[in-house]
Amino acid sequence: MSLQRSNLAQLSEPETFHWMVGIEDTFIVEPWPKTNRILDEYELTGHYEHFREDIGLMAHLGVKMVRYGLPWYRINPSANQWNWEWADGPMEFLLYHHIDPVVDLVHYGLPSWIKDAYENPDYPKYVAEYAFRIAERYKGLVHCYTPLNEPRITAWYCGKLGWWPPHRKGWKGFVNVMIGACRGMIHTVEALQSVDPEIVPVHVDATDLYESADPSLQDEVHHRQEIVFLALDLISGKIVPGHSLYEWLLKFGARESDLEWFQERAIDLAVVGINLYPMFSRKILHRSPRHGLRIRMPYSTEGIVERLSELYWERYHSPLFITETASVGSVKRREQWLRTSVEQVKRVRSKGIPLAGYTWWPLFALVTWAYRQGTHPPAYYLKQMGLWDLHPDINDDLCRVKTPLVQIYRDLVAGGCDAVGQLQLLEQKV
Repeated sequence: MSLQRSNLAQLSEPETFHWMVGIEDTFIVEPWPKTNRILDEYELTGHYEHFREDIGLMAHLGVKMVRYGLPWYRINPSANQWNWEWADGPMEFLLYHHIDPVVDLVHYGLPSWIKDAYENPDYPKYVAEYAFRIAERYKGLVHCYTPLNEPRITAWYCGKLGWWPPHRKGWKGFVNVMIGACRGMIHTVEALQSVDPEIVPVHVDATDLYESADPSLQDEVHHRQEIVFLALDLISGKIVPGHSLYEWLLKFGARESDLEWFQERAIDLAVVGINLYPMFSRKILHRSPRHGLRIRMPYSTEGIVERLSELYWERYHSPLFITETASVGSVKRREQWLRTSVEQVKRVRSKGIPLAGYTWWPLFALVTWAYRQGTHPPAYYLKQMGLWDLHPDINDDLCRVKTPLVQIYRDLVAGGCDAVGQLQLLEQKV
């Protein structure tokens, strides 16, 4: 049965578990000035030409739900212009295979005609219209949508580092982009549910676990960890006077009226998706005599699924999905992480936390973001993180090469909740 608002309670049933996959779908369509390159993962990996084959790979795994992104800039190439030619193909093919898409509406980048990107005062209106039209087009067929993938990473690269439009730098830029992106998320959810109240928003953000052995850095550890939750706290109306980030947001450009707006328009978090990777999710703060505050990211596997699931469950009490996870490296290393992370999911569920989905992301290798600033061919930037590898043939077309991980994942999918165990229903204290 497709996940819908009216049957959302199924995510807390003991045997409900969704095995999923996804294809990397970053779309940054502003050319990098020195290289004139854009970053369209579907183009770089050949997915536009091979979407039938790629969806066939998903079907081969036996999954019944996938994360799948639509390229807004192709669907809506200019204001008031709509082109459904490409979107209809993959949507129809997914549904033909009885696969329910969780449609990724925005994955970092916006159409180039939206000047100043997330800082454009009309951005919430534009993204709401886009969401409305998609929901209307696939009404009754598609019920799950991600309004905006990883708002914190969006604000970081668009507002703090200045890599992506609108190219702001510093914490003030971060806060301003975050406010705009989160306004858009709320308008998106309202638009989706005006079309179909059965639609389930799946809110996806990147995770981090901050720590430090230095007692003098514990306040900074806490502050950084709070920023990890900022987007979800904003859209659910948690940023009120007394919140640890309330004054910090005002210091870096937010207005009290902005924060009051989020309180008044707060939305419920139907499903919270957490993205985690053993290469990135653990952050250790330390001081360097020469460079000041530094962050190390050791490759960490043990316990991160459990710790993150507990943090998000305690904070939001919403059903959880792992909406992205994988390891870069050899097939052996990927298999180790797959088995380790699945075992941790089992431990989480044994504690009564409704972690009801697991997504291996990406299905096949991705092209790193450095491609946009680089000069080498796409194959140079490949990161083998998938169940299938990508390798160029003599014509530089990227071939999907099956690894032993495919059969392992097929077996997990076929087993339903066998590998992760039944969700333990804990008795509530009276």
